[in-house]
Amino acid sequence: MFENETKTTKYVFVTGGVASSLGKGIISASLARLLKGRGYSVTIQKLDPYINVDPGTLNPYEHGECYVTEDGAETDLDLGHYERFTAITTSQANNVTTGKIYQSVINKERRGDFLGKTVQVIPHITDEIKRRIVLLGKKGGYDVVITEIGGTVGDIESLPFIEAVRQLRYELGFGNTMVLHLTLVPYMKASGELKTKPTQHSVKQLLENGLQPDVLVLRSDVELGADLRRKVALFCNVSPNAVIESIDVPTIYEVPLKMQEQKLDEVVLEKLHLPCEGESDMVTWREFVEKVKNPKDVVNIALVGKYTELPDAYKSIVEAFVHAGAANDVKVKVQYINAEKVNAETADEILGGWDGILVAPGFGHRGIEGKITAVKYARENKVPFMGICLGMQCAVIEYARNVLGFADANSAEMETPTEHPVIDLMEEQKNVTDKGGTMRLGAYPCRIQRDSNLYEAYGQEMTYERHRHRYEFNSKFLADFEKAGMRATGVNPETGLVEAVEIADHPWYVGVQFHPEYKSTVKRPHPLFVGFVAASLKNRNK
Repeated sequence: MFENETKTTKYVFVTGGVASSLGKGIISASLARLLKGRGYSVTIQKLDPYINVDPGTLNPYEHGECYVTEDGAETDLDLGHYERFTAITTSQANNVTTGKIYQSVINKERRGDFLGKTVQVIPHITDEIKRRIVLLGKKGGYDVVITEIGGTVGDIESLPFIEAVRQLRYELGFGNTMVLHLTLVPYMKASGELKTKPTQHSVKQLLENGLQPDVLVLRSDVELGADLRRKVALFCNVSPNAVIESIDVPTIYEVPLKMQEQKLDEVVLEKLHLPCEGESDMVTWREFVEKVKNPKDVVNIALVGKYTELPDAYKSIVEAFVHAGAANDVKVKVQYINAEKVNAETADEILGGWDGILVAPGFGHRGIEGKITAVKYARENKVPFMGICLGMQCAVIEYARNVLGFADANSAEMETPTEHPVIDLMEEQKNVTDKGGTMRLGAYPCRIQRDSNLYEAYGQEMTYERHRHRYEFNSKFLADFEKAGMRATGVNPETGLVEAVEIADHPWYVGVQFHPEYKSTVKRPHPLFVGFVAASLKNRNK
């Protein structure tokens, strides 16, 4: 690790303009990866302008998946990108929402912390935002903190965050802070022209709020010429080498390499007055990207879920398949299958021919019977199967109904009268009424049985995995299941909670209560996904 000159943490603020969903999270993660490759200690923070305290209560159709950190925070999906790119473990401090800010300030006001003063956006809200930004750097002792501000410049919701950044630049010093602004350069097919005016207006909007960007990253469908970049630099008051293009690439994991080619990391280090010797070590990253772009084979996986119209609802699962595919030298093609369309009559047509079947996590009764049917198909037809969270619970219900003979078996979550609630509400959840942040969240230990797919994947008897659920395997029925052939191969050593189930007379059948996808990174592909993909490849070749 380098020692920076002033012994202080440096801050990079990433803003966006013109349109949302341009990839600020990917750019932030790419920059973090490049700086980490140079030996700097880095972390990334996401500031979300919405008033929800966290994304935990948001519908996945609204906001994509809810990512869970090691310490149990329900966060924005961009934190998944941060961890996958950098292998840095994030925490509750890495995701701050307007809801959290206002909740904190209002709690202070109720306690009398402001001594009767009128509480206002400036300075009280902006002070709390600044405190959260700086605290992350101080507590972690990082060389660089990259802070991404959600939304686009000009949004009413983002104004307090932009104002807080403006104040911080003066308070921390311009040599210790910088602003990277990501905008869109649209291509007009009718005239065959790239238009820079939206970028100019976006920068003007930023200037009206008191911020001058130091670096511009221009998102485009086509390559930007040197003349266009010089034009943008001239009109937006940035140096020509600080205008970086970000064009579409086959895989998001190629973005750091594109940023390195244009020396983004060098420009940033120069702006922050940090040493910049040699280049970032991206050798293993390049090897990974080559494997992703040039696979030796293809594996086809059916993902059965109920949010299949929006792929971002299963973002971490899809990326875990990319990592596991590279580890197996294959490309994993994921086909989203709406669970509501799967039933006894359609199962053969919809599920036939896939190399592996994954039943996805979720909540509520919609699509549950389709998921149970998909599990049955995978079990009876010996198709490699993985069930995650609710997917594991569906595997338990299916086995209870069709092997144990408990025809009415169900989960207590479905509120269907049953004498066999093989999935039941966790004891500590029975008196919980609030929805937000009240589930079993974060990392918990799991003891693994030998002679199991789990042990073959992990190669050890203990692991820690992240959870997000309220319901659990009802251990009252465990003896019935094990007698019939379904084993609990993963158990929490402290509570006895069943964490994983398998059946022996199947090529590869694993259901896990936890979410392995949250811990899969480029550097460390998750062993369960690696094992599942390997089993699916074996099934394909067979």
